[in-house]
Amino acid sequence: MTRQETADARVASRPGPWRRGPVLAAIAVLLGLLMLLHEKVPNRAGNLGSLLETFLPWSGLFVPVLLAGAVWRRSASAAVALLLPVTVWLSLFGGPLGGLLGGASRPAGDLTVVSHNVGADNPDPVGTARDLAASGADMLALLELTPQARGTYEKELARAYPHHAVRGTVGLWSRLPLAGTRPVDTATDYGPLAKTKPVAARMAETRALRTTVATDHGPLAVYVAHLGSVRVSPRTGFGTADRDRGAQALGKAVAAERNERVVLLGDLNGTTDDRAFDGLTQQLRSVQDAAGGGFGFSWPARFPVVRIDQILVRGVEPASSWVLPATGSDHLPVAAGINW
Repeated sequence: MTRQETADARVASRPGPWRRGPVLAAIAVLLGLLMLLHEKVPNRAGNLGSLLETFLPWSGLFVPVLLAGAVWRRSASAAVALLLPVTVWLSLFGGPLGGLLGGASRPAGDLTVVSHNVGADNPDPVGTARDLAASGADMLALLELTPQARGTYEKELARAYPHHAVRGTVGLWSRLPLAGTRPVDTATDYGPLAKTKPVAARMAETRALRTTVATDHGPLAVYVAHLGSVRVSPRTGFGTADRDRGAQALGKAVAAERNERVVLLGDLNGTTDDRAFDGLTQQLRSVQDAAGGGFGFSWPARFPVVRIDQILVRGVEPASSWVLPATGSDHLPVAAGINW
C-alpha cells in the first residue's frame, strides 16, 4: 500500500462529525439538565442544591469551554447538544444579561432605597456614611452596626436623614417619618463563626426590625434584616442552617404583615435563586430581577461573584436597580427605585 493510500485509509476510518465528541455532547446535555432541573438536586447531602443555586449564573461559563472542545474535535453532535444549556441559561438569566449588556439600570422611581452591610470591621465608617448620604436615597438600611460605629453613622447621617431607628445591629435611616418600630425575631446567631468575628459583631442579639414609613401615598411597611452567615467546608458541605431558620422566621413575619405595601431590605446571605428563600420570594418580588440592571453582584466587594444583598417588595412597582460604588465594607451597597 502506498503512502497516499495509507493516508486515505486513515481519513476514511475516522468517525464523521456527528460521531465525534460523544463525551462532550453528553456533558453538554448533563449541564443543560442540571440547570433546568436545579430544584430537583437534593439538599440532603451538604446542601448541594442550595450551593448550586447560589452560583447558578456562573454555570454558563462551562458553555464556551465545551464549545471550544467541540470546535477542536470538529464535533457536530457536541455543538448541537450545547443548544440545550444555552437555551436554559438564557431562559433563566437572559434578563440580567440584557441589563448588563445594555448598561446599568438608571436610577428612577418615586422612592429610592439603599441596603448596605456596612461591615463590623469597616475602617472608615465616616466615609461610608458620607458616601451613602451622597446617594440621595430616601431610605438607608444599614446592617452589621457595631456599638462603636453606631454613633458615627447617627452623627454623619443626621442632617440628610432626620428619622432613624436601630434595633440591635440593624437600622433604618429615613427622610420620612417612622413609627411602630419593633424587632423581628429571626432566631439566628453566629454559632461556630463566633470565634472568627469581633465580639461587637456577634449577632446573638436583634438582627431584624420592622417599621412603618409615613408617605404621601399611605403607610409603607419596611423590614430590615441580616440573616445568618453561611460557610462551605469539605466536612459539612454548604452550612446554611442558621440562615435558613432566619429565612423561615422572616417569611412568617411577612406572611402575617397586614400592610399591602412592603419593602424588605437586607443582607440575606443568599440569592433569590436559592430554594431556602421560597417562603419570601413567593410573597415578595426581587426589584433586581424585575427591573434589570445586570446581575447586581454585591459580595465580596473587591470581586463580586454573588448577590446576597437583596431588596424585595410587595404592593409597589420595581422601577430600577443598581449597585453603588464600594465603601470600606466587604459588601457593595445595593439600591433600587420603586413606584407607587
